Amino acid sequence: MPLVSQKGLSMPESPIRKLVPYAEEAKKKGVKVIHLNIGQPDIKTPQVALDAVKNNTLDVIAYSRTEGSEEYREKLAAYYAKNDIHVTAEDIIVTTGGSEALAFTMGSIADNGDEIIIPEPFYANYNGFATATGVKVVPVISNIDSNFALPAIEEFEKLITPKTKAILICNPGNPTGYLYTREEIKKLAAIVKKHDLFLIADEVYREFTYDGKEHYSILQEEGLEEHAIIVDSVSKRYSMCGARIGCLVTKNQDIIKTAIKFAQARLSPPTYAQIASEAALETPQSYFDDVKEEYVGRRNLLIEELEKIEGIKIGKPQGAFYCIAELPITDADDFAQWLLEDFRLNNETVMVAPAAGFYASEGYGKNQIRIAYVLDKDNLKRAVNILKEALKSYIA
Repeated sequence: MPLVSQKGLSMPESPIRKLVPYAEEAKKKGVKVIHLNIGQPDIKTPQVALDAVKNNTLDVIAYSRTEGSEEYREKLAAYYAKNDIHVTAEDIIVTTGGSEALAFTMGSIADNGDEIIIPEPFYANYNGFATATGVKVVPVISNIDSNFALPAIEEFEKLITPKTKAILICNPGNPTGYLYTREEIKKLAAIVKKHDLFLIADEVYREFTYDGKEHYSILQEEGLEEHAIIVDSVSKRYSMCGARIGCLVTKNQDIIKTAIKFAQARLSPPTYAQIASEAALETPQSYFDDVKEEYVGRRNLLIEELEKIEGIKIGKPQGAFYCIAELPITDADDFAQWLLEDFRLNNETVMVAPAAGFYASEGYGKNQIRIAYVLDKDNLKRAVNILKEALKSYIA
């Protein structure tokens, strides 16, 4: 029979979604599954975005411009200006989710076999995008003992080769919740300028920073105009994951011209989702203030409850809404599947994301899980209690 491609065979499974069949089977048996595995916020989408779609009177759902509507990009530029990121509509390409923005970026900067250095653990789909575009991920390991802070610049220097094209970070980080400091961004800026590399920042969690800390964008750093590329999305900012609208932002016009060609091949981003996303820019600051307060409360509760479990180690998030927890086990994949197939507490169980899939280095993260604290506090507290009792049973 015809064979699938080697590229297809090498595409990694999502550590976030690969256990879904086991969760669905448990639900069919009447078990309540509390989802700690996926960053799908339960926060309501801003009403202004929903109304923009409900009240729209389009007669034809036509193609939009390849780079996104000019009006939306102008309003995006104004949004960035409020965040001390000064770009124009011509520096922005609207994409089908942040995922497409990252795929366009990799396709625009790298050829087959070229390398991108990424601090790990990192968003698992970076592996998938890299495989799909023929890019080699070169990991530099950050450590739970340092709360996943930026590795020493010397560690980056060791990994740079003639094939290195970029350094990629997620700030604040998925899956760690780490927020890079201004000083760390400046260190990265210095190294990409020294070695003539791109610096790519996935900044989709920009609004979610805690403990009085502020987000510092790579496009706020002077002198990075030709090096900096931002990947962004409405998914988490406005709790609009299903809209699938993101953008690529850079002052480097060679990248814009190149990415536009990739964008032309997929014609245009979705029309109705752009309408909703444009309207979402009118969301009042009070919405974000309330959401941030809610996530801080959830984070604090999660950490407090996790710390009650013997033998567990936790990275404390400073942003986003994820946490990496190191468990007193050897195989988190087996544990996660066992939770769904075999463990019940009052006919409930939890679904977690094994963290090995967030690493590129073989063998790392095997005893770690990622927890998304996108549930209300009652569900979070119950979920951690289930986790606590499950570990007792699993280890026994």
